Amino acid sequence: MAGLLRDHRIAARTRKGRRALGCFKQAVLVLRWFLDGTRLAQLARDNGLSASTSYRYLHEGLAVLAAGAPDLSTALERAKAAGLTHLNLDGTVIRTDRVAAPGPNGADLWWSGKHKHHGGNVQVISTPDGWPIWVSPVRPGREHDTTCARHHGLIDALNRIATELDMPTLVDLGYENAGDGFRHPHKKPAGGELTEAQQTYNKVIRGIHGVCERA
Repeated sequence: MAGLLRDHRIAARTRKGRRALGCFKQAVLVLRWFLDGTRLAQLARDNGLSASTSYRYLHEGLAVLAAGAPDLSTALERAKAAGLTHLNLDGTVIRTDRVAAPGPNGADLWWSGKHKHHGGNVQVISTPDGWPIWVSPVRPGREHDTTCARHHGLIDALNRIATELDMPTLVDLGYENAGDGFRHPHKKPAGGELTEAQQTYNKVIRGIHGVCERA
């Protein structure tokens, strides 16, 4: 983290002695916020900073980390080069404070009815062993997983890579009808039962896809 901040300061031509904290102490500030959830007021006191300076140092650290994240095309190229048998895709709603942003029908865009709290929807692609290789920008927590995936271009990209490389993407029923490149469990028919073959298929898909929860 300190090395990334140092490279950022060099690129920005930041002169020595113009910052209240060196790269190492700024890195510690950012990582304390990440790992321990330390409040900014406490971080400011511990480092002799104002609250506004602490926020600026934190957001600078977040921007430096985000700049090193691969885009979708790079992540899929790496998956292709690694010869992976399949990919996993799953969405999660990260809890946030309340955000007042009414949608088209007047309902709060960031309120997740499923999770019963405000949050942002983040889509994660992971390898067969559950290692995350790409994380999407955030979308309002009210949006469905398929809607978010379509907004990020995942539906077309993952269907294409499945056709070209025979590399399907395992998902849950939240991505039903996303395309032939997606493998999801069979949905129980209304008033009916799944066949034994369908039940077995569901166990296999859920068992293999379950590791993506680690991501």
